[in-house]
Amino acid sequence: QVQLVESGGGLVQAGGSLRLSCVASGRTSSASVYGMGWFRQAPGKEREFVAVINLSSGNTRYTDSVKGRFTISRDNAKNTVYLQMNSLKPEDSAVYYCAGHRTIGVLPSRVAEYRYWGQGTQVTVSS
Repeated sequence: QVQLVESGGGLVQAGGSLRLSCVASGRTSSASVYGMGWFRQAPGKEREFVAVINLSSGNTRYTDSVKGRFTISRDNAKNTVYLQMNSLKPEDSAVYYCAGHRTIGVLPSRVAEYRYWGQGTQVTVSS
């Protein structure tokens, strides 16, 4: 089993920045996690894809609304994935979740494609 713990959320003014971290622990070496993604969920809305990274190649994929503002990265030695968020907007406010998937060679964007989930961290952007 793999446990994921997010941190780094908080309250920030529009235009500001935050960096989220997601640390994986447990049976990470045998769990065959090939990629890590970030999702977010605002009140009353469905959980939506934000970004994903392939842990081996470093290839990435982003949802259109965050391209050019958010950057996903990984430090495999630390079992950690990051989401650097710049130029934040009020509409970025949500609970942010990290998730791990076990599908080789893809950069999935659907919630159902992810096996492991963290508990989430709140990001609030004030106008």
